[in-house]
Amino acid sequence: MFKLYGLQFLLVIHLAVCQNLGDLHVSGPLKDMNFSVPEGGGLRFIYQFTSEPPAVSFRATGEKDGIIDIVPSTGILYLNGSLDWETKTVHRLQVESLDERGNVVKGPYAITIHVEDINDNPPEFDQIKYTGVVRQNSRPGKPFMYVHATDRDDPTTPHARLTYSILHHFPNPYTEMLFQINNVTGAISPSKMGSYYLDPQKQDTFTLVVTVKDMAGMTTNAFTNSADVIITVKESLWKAPPTIHIQENSTQVHPVNISQVHSNDPDVIYDIFEKENLPRFPFSIDHNGVIYVTKPLDREEKDTYTFFVIAKDNEGELVDKPLPIHVIVEDINDNPPVCQQAVTVMEVQENEGGGSNIGTLFAMDMDEKDTLNSRLQFKIESQVPAVPASNLFFIQQDTGILQLTSRSLNKRIVSNYSLKVLVTDAVFQTICNVEIHVIDINDWIPIFEKSDYHNVTVAESLPVGTVILEIQATDGDEPATGSSYIIYQVKEGDPNNTFIIETDHETNRGFVRINKALDFEAAPVYNLVINATNPEPLASGVQYNSSSLTLFKVFVTNVDEPPVFHETVYKGEVSEDIPVNTLVMTVKAYDPEGDTVRYSLEGDMRKWLRIDSATGQIYTASTLDREQQETYTVEVVASELNNAAQKSKTTLILHLRDVNDNPPHLAMDYPPFFCHPLSGRERTLIRAADADKQWYYSTFSFSLADDMNTRNNWEISKVNATHAYLSPKHADFEEKMYNVPVIINDNGKPPLEGKVNLEVNICKCSSEKSCFIEVQREHSWPSTGQAIGILIGVLLIIGFIIGGVFFHMKYKQKNEKKSHQKDVKDKSELNRLA
Repeated sequence: MFKLYGLQFLLVIHLAVCQNLGDLHVSGPLKDMNFSVPEGGGLRFIYQFTSEPPAVSFRATGEKDGIIDIVPSTGILYLNGSLDWETKTVHRLQVESLDERGNVVKGPYAITIHVEDINDNPPEFDQIKYTGVVRQNSRPGKPFMYVHATDRDDPTTPHARLTYSILHHFPNPYTEMLFQINNVTGAISPSKMGSYYLDPQKQDTFTLVVTVKDMAGMTTNAFTNSADVIITVKESLWKAPPTIHIQENSTQVHPVNISQVHSNDPDVIYDIFEKENLPRFPFSIDHNGVIYVTKPLDREEKDTYTFFVIAKDNEGELVDKPLPIHVIVEDINDNPPVCQQAVTVMEVQENEGGGSNIGTLFAMDMDEKDTLNSRLQFKIESQVPAVPASNLFFIQQDTGILQLTSRSLNKRIVSNYSLKVLVTDAVFQTICNVEIHVIDINDWIPIFEKSDYHNVTVAESLPVGTVILEIQATDGDEPATGSSYIIYQVKEGDPNNTFIIETDHETNRGFVRINKALDFEAAPVYNLVINATNPEPLASGVQYNSSSLTLFKVFVTNVDEPPVFHETVYKGEVSEDIPVNTLVMTVKAYDPEGDTVRYSLEGDMRKWLRIDSATGQIYTASTLDREQQETYTVEVVASELNNAAQKSKTTLILHLRDVNDNPPHLAMDYPPFFCHPLSGRERTLIRAADADKQWYYSTFSFSLADDMNTRNNWEISKVNATHAYLSPKHADFEEKMYNVPVIINDNGKPPLEGKVNLEVNICKCSSEKSCFIEVQREHSWPSTGQAIGILIGVLLIIGFIIGGVFFHMKYKQKNEKKSHQKDVKDKSELNRLA
């Protein structure tokens, strides 16, 4: 039976050889060889080894696994089955040639067959169904879950290169998917539309059918698998808290926890953005999103605060939109009533009847308006004199209105009364003084000396407060009383209160002044009607008439005015690292006459800015540096195109936000030293500093340079956030200066590193434990060259002195000769005249 099977096998081999020998193009002598054979495929031939006498046959041993063998007589290495890469990737055999007696002629030689992978395994997910949770308003592209699949094929080939995609999205009420998947990592995140529209109130569960393909999804015959992903939508944690109420002047130990915010992302950095640039902002936030008030608040100083809380990732990018935080400072009764005037003066006519209102006593309380803390009550404590009765006056408890109790006043008996009024709130009380003057009745009206003051012409450039006209009316009532004092008012022709009239208390003369800036373009003419009245009511039966009215016209002339800025001060804030030619802000001005405006800058001392002369757009002209100047102020000039002399200025204040652009450095008052010889226990304190702005506190890390010499001789240990100890590691140091390379890192974002060569002196020390430097005196004669130089210098000085004396003598002789000649000439002239 065995023989028959062997014959059949040889017949199959023979047929196969006959059929395929034409395809067998590779043969050669026996030697070490490597072959690459694709997996699968069944029966096939690999190689034919040729024999050299006396070899007549071949033998193969090793990892044949029942699949690989050799035809002994022909040397054909073949497969009688399929290789499987997933089962075994390499088969190692030994082939040798034999003579007729079966003795080894050559070999054994190593034959290595590498199995090549084919794409015969579909990818498989590690779970049949996935579940995940996403928060409403989560950042688009921020993964909240992952799916994962594997492929048994060779991972170094495209056969196991997997790509993910979303096949179905249930439900999907929009044209675009609410979720997206990273085709390489399997990370699932909200899309831009999903970040905006996901809402658990509308739809709290979604099912995604996620597919995975091998061959990187690039071919149509790639294997595909799928899995369901169940996603639950939950409400966003990133919500603004309700309005925070804080009682003023709190005695709690600060800082005090007042609220907390939560981001949808776990590892974020919380920060506060001020809406108002206060000198000292009284709120802070920690890394858990807890908001604190850092000091007691005063409602009378500021009753509300609004700021924003932001969440940033490690790159400083915003994770969510800023949350507005509103704080209301609640009032307590901590302010006493205050009289509006030291003495309140009122006047009352002697014929006033009982119940008449004399006037109102005004007092105020700085506590919150319309609360019991600021509710004031009034009560008359005393009346001087108490004639003809002690209760001539009554004050309304809650309004402060003073009234007469009866018709009992007589100016001839008492002309003045003094009242002390007690004003109280729920806690405090104050005494206010009131003087009441009794006056005669007002039975004369003011009469103008002119009924028409005609025309007044003024230039529109006249400053506010200028007097443009004086007017006069007279009153026949008692002088220096409310019955005779005249109040002038513009009754018609001035709807915007451009003019105001002040009265001289002694003469009752009226001075018409400019109350608001004139504008020819807005109002070139004013037709004014002025009336004159008394502060006291007229007596019964007396009325004002046309005698208390006067007229005049104001003609405004045009003046070429300079341009006007829309704002008095422009403020802005930019980061110090913005690129050159970045737009900072735009200023605008207009010319009242409609001329074209041109812009320029003044005071740009650092040449950081430039302005577009036509548009007012201000750009950076060079690199900004907060460490040189944090608040940069320049003046913006707007001038008329056709008259440059007409110009106006405004102030631009630019605040530079800090970035971490300065490495830390050592801040030492003097170089460190150690006294020689060392004992081995010495150490010196070093301090680091940083030019950048420190928002909270500086934190530095210290280390030594990574070289063997430094680490063998020195060590460094941190003391606190800014200091460290430098210590020698042994006592075997010479007397000299050593350079110790110290590396300092700050806690900025991104962090910066500074490397400093710290000079450390090993020296002999004095009794005061300071370096002692021995000074040696040198005693020697000057050299030959030095001596010659000294001699030449002395001779030159002597020569200058002699020359100076000679020239002085010559000059003196010359002057004496001129003087003698002048004297002879003068004498001759005198003789001639004689």
